[in-house]
Amino acid sequence: MTEPWVSADVIAGYLGVTKDSIYAWIAKKDMPAHRVGRLWKFKVTEVDEWVRSSGADETAKPPKKGAR
Repeated sequence: MTEPWVSADVIAGYLGVTKDSIYAWIAKKDMPAHRVGRLWKFKVTEVDEWVRSSGADETAKPPKKGAR
């Protein structure tokens, strides 16, 4: 069975942060999210990997666009 897509509300609750933080992380920290119409959808495993790789670290500099 494939992993379901979840909403910003679910991810915010899962991480214990506000939806505003989620939207800011999408814009500024390249949080893994997928736009479906007007909604943002997430895979919990992608978000877990992003958090473990210090994606949510507020002291880290945001990644440069196009850098690999």
